Amino acid sequence: MAVSLDVIQLTVADMAESLRFYRLLGMHIPEGVEDEQHVEVTLPNGMRFAWDTVALMRQIHANWESPSGHRITLAFKCDDPAGVDALHHHLTGSGYQSLTAPWDAFWGQRYAVVIDPDGNHVDLFAPL
Repeated sequence: MAVSLDVIQLTVADMAESLRFYRLLGMHIPEGVEDEQHVEVTLPNGMRFAWDTVALMRQIHANWESPSGHRITLAFKCDDPAGVDALHHHLTGSGYQSLTAPWDAFWGQRYAVVIDPDGNHVDLFAPL
């Protein structure tokens, strides 16, 4: 049996705010879906990315609980190191919190971390 990762799905408290954040990251999300309980887009590489509301998760899974801690991070590759700085500045200038300001990491990347509306860590990186 062949298995492949096909969808990355986030559970979100506020769909509109989450979609706003990921649009600022450059994701092409259709307008007018901010009140939906499930939104899904296909990324240019064929992977799908989806958002489900907490209300939907509680409807689907009777014992669903909001997780604590950070067990997964999303990482967005920028074209170049200046792109990391620019995107970090754009996101923090739009009101989102920076966890790690852009820096030249010892593993050979320009690297920064911002926090999405649900507290997920979102890495921004580019090869040096």
